[in-house]
Amino acid sequence: MPDVLVADQLEMVYGEGDTSTRALKDVSFGVNSGEFASIIGQSGSGKSTLLNILGLLDTPTGGRVILDDQDVTALDRTERARLRNRAIGFVFQFHHLLPEFTVSENMTMPAQISGRRIGEEDRERTTRILDLLGLEGLANKNANELSGGQKQRVAIGRALMNQPTIILADEPTGNLDSANTEGVYRLFREINQDLGTTFLIVTHDRGVAEMTDRVLEVRDGELVQDLRNTYLPPAGG
Repeated sequence: MPDVLVADQLEMVYGEGDTSTRALKDVSFGVNSGEFASIIGQSGSGKSTLLNILGLLDTPTGGRVILDDQDVTALDRTERARLRNRAIGFVFQFHHLLPEFTVSENMTMPAQISGRRIGEEDRERTTRILDLLGLEGLANKNANELSGGQKQRVAIGRALMNQPTIILADEPTGNLDSANTEGVYRLFREINQDLGTTFLIVTHDRGVAEMTDRVLEVRDGELVQDLRNTYLPPAGG
């Protein structure tokens, strides 16, 4: 299958001269369409820097990022923001929901940010995604009335709303207990299998990474390992 996201010899240097820090060193890999992969690394390994570059939040010092066969490295800030909103879904450790807005309003926020008027198709998609997430009937509930696990599911739904090319998840269960952690990763797997959505999950937890089909390990700014898990996922996810 084709690569939807490519890191090509990425370098990232902070500062200049003797005080400079090389956060990434010649990192290259591709993520296939429909892949369910993870990046693992300890604090300070460079994995968050890598995620920010792949998510078009930062510009690398050297190398290229290719998204959907387009070299996006040199795009200006406005172009990057537009592409990021359309093609990349983000799920973070903290849900970042707006508590004064309803579940539906939070989920359609990416479309509203892009300036598009919310129509019937958006409302129908919201309903379908909420059903998939096990949040039926909560569209009009305020975000501050939800449990922690429900809030993270809404954040996942928000990431799905624009039918992104890839979802980048940064420690998405770091703020959840073990039961909710397992539920979120099972949900990721179901979305990956049912919708064909590509996932790249960043984590420091090897147990979490081993729930994915491919593990890329970053250490001291370098890609030191790229392994495919050989397990067979349990039936139904």
